[in-house]
Amino acid sequence: MLMYPTMNSIAFSLGPIEVHWYGIMYMVGFMGAWILGTHRARKSLSPLLTTTQVTDLIFYGALGVIVGGRLGYMLFYDLPNFIHHPFILFQVWDGGMSFHGGLIGVCVALRICGRYMRKSIWDLTDFVAPLVPIGLAAGRLGNFINGELWGRVTTVPWGMIFPNAGPLPRHPSQLYEFLLEGVALFMILWFFSAKPRPRFAVSALFLLGYGSFRFFCEFWRQPDPQYGYLFW
Repeated sequence: MLMYPTMNSIAFSLGPIEVHWYGIMYMVGFMGAWILGTHRARKSLSPLLTTTQVTDLIFYGALGVIVGGRLGYMLFYDLPNFIHHPFILFQVWDGGMSFHGGLIGVCVALRICGRYMRKSIWDLTDFVAPLVPIGLAAGRLGNFINGELWGRVTTVPWGMIFPNAGPLPRHPSQLYEFLLEGVALFMILWFFSAKPRPRFAVSALFLLGYGSFRFFCEFWRQPDPQYGYLFW
């Protein structure tokens, strides 16, 4: 059994402004995607995008993640509260982001960028897909630092006692997702996309890989309290 290494969710303060680790993780994800995206654009013999276009793509993709992720969370996980208090949408400091909404937001952003850059949206999703796991990994580390989204009660030796989850050890499911949805998925996609592939092959592999890893990890994660166990 392991004890959760209690960490302050606030990284540092600038006067009245508190900078949270979770927000920093988002910046790490966006910066990592930009660095690797521009690297691939420079090294490619026939680049799909210029480095300037990569910067624009990451910028608008980041907006899609934040706007779509927040709106998706409100609609999928906190709809009654959102209906009665719609301005809670802008209270991002209280947390609450959804992968589903973020994915939709990114697709909308890529569609707009594709029309502006005169590129196929499927070519853009193939370019972006290998960069996404960086943000997924960083986000799961942010969940772990916040001590949230813990796993089910367990007796495995690496079970961890989280400060807000009761006295029993639980699966550190955030770290499972960090390793699978982040590290493993990134390695698979990065090496797969290093060679020319049919259009949408990289995007399809991302969807298949993420869906499979997320499906597996959900067996060890404590379900959201507003839904509970939907099956078994």
